[in-house]
Amino acid sequence: MSKPLDGVKVLDMSWVVAGPLVGRALADAGATVVRVESGTKVETARLMPPFEGGVAGHENSALYGNVNAGKLGVSLDLRLPAARAVARSLADWADIVLESYAPGRMKKWGLDYESLSATNPGLIMVSSSINGQDGPYSGLAGYGNVGAALSGFQSAVGWEDRLPLGPFGPYTDYVAPRFGLAALLAALLEREQSGVGAYIDISQVECGAYLQSPYLAQYSAEGTVVARRGNSDAAFAPNGVYPCVDGRFVAITVGDDDQWRMLATVMNLPDASTDFRTLDVRLRRSEELDDLVAGWTVRHRSQDLEDLLQRVGIAAHVSADSRSFSEDTQLRHRGHLVELDHPLHGRVTVEAPRYQLSDTPLSVDRAAPVCGQDNTYVLSDILGLTAEQIETLESEGALA
Repeated sequence: MSKPLDGVKVLDMSWVVAGPLVGRALADAGATVVRVESGTKVETARLMPPFEGGVAGHENSALYGNVNAGKLGVSLDLRLPAARAVARSLADWADIVLESYAPGRMKKWGLDYESLSATNPGLIMVSSSINGQDGPYSGLAGYGNVGAALSGFQSAVGWEDRLPLGPFGPYTDYVAPRFGLAALLAALLEREQSGVGAYIDISQVECGAYLQSPYLAQYSAEGTVVARRGNSDAAFAPNGVYPCVDGRFVAITVGDDDQWRMLATVMNLPDASTDFRTLDVRLRRSEELDDLVAGWTVRHRSQDLEDLLQRVGIAAHVSADSRSFSEDTQLRHRGHLVELDHPLHGRVTVEAPRYQLSDTPLSVDRAAPVCGQDNTYVLSDILGLTAEQIETLESEGALA
């Protein structure tokens, strides 16, 4: 059965997470994605946990394996002219080039959009960086944690009386690819009619800020600066994540007065139903209310509370940890986790494609490549180089 992007050719020169996630989505949809990296300057994601078997190693990163599954792997030391010539040939072959180097690096290598589109006018190129390709702070390098700070998440997440907490991990590394993929698919549709490519410049900071539009609009209209408020909510109380006797936590949100009366009944606290009968009282006394709810939840098992509260119409769910996520029956039913053959590890687990399409199903068909795994195939079958030319590249150190 065909996939929606069968026949689309992609040169993926991005690294870590933000760029490679776009390439992963394209590969899931049937595109041929050639991932370029260097074994002499190891890709940062290869150094990041978790590691297969708990053992650190350049070929053991489960993070790298997840965001690069389905791709072909080529090793090129782009510091060398011969390696850059190979990359240029791959760009002439490609419909799409992805890159996430510091702004200006591709131009220094002669691999910027202006140079590449001169010989491949239908090329679509996507550049992902912290602040975009121009402007006074475009040269700032960093990861998604920096993007999260600059787009406002660090100051908005956490508790008011503590230091800013921020969202978990390099947050904008996972936000920006969603915007980039949408823009890229739009550019592909436009190229079908015009035959002309496009250059897409993604700023992680701007993508992150877009998700804070309500707060930015509130500041523009009222001058109000969003404040950290922990798990509390401006419209619901109680609203939090509460401890349970089994060491797990359960998230509970009471949506209205009727639900509060039901929760108070379930908790066997009829007086509390009256004391906190209206939302404005519950919001004003939210800390006291949270202590009351936590004192009840801590005497019960998390799954028992989820089942009980959902039965009476109150939003509640056990907070997932890594084990429960992996064993979740809903995710297993959806096929969210996929096992693939791997040349070094035997079998590895990656996430399935993020979308399910009825007529052109997506799939992940091969594990992420070990460094340089597909050098011979890409250089000979895709670029048409002879064995002698490949041997020369190897002897010059270009394939490293």
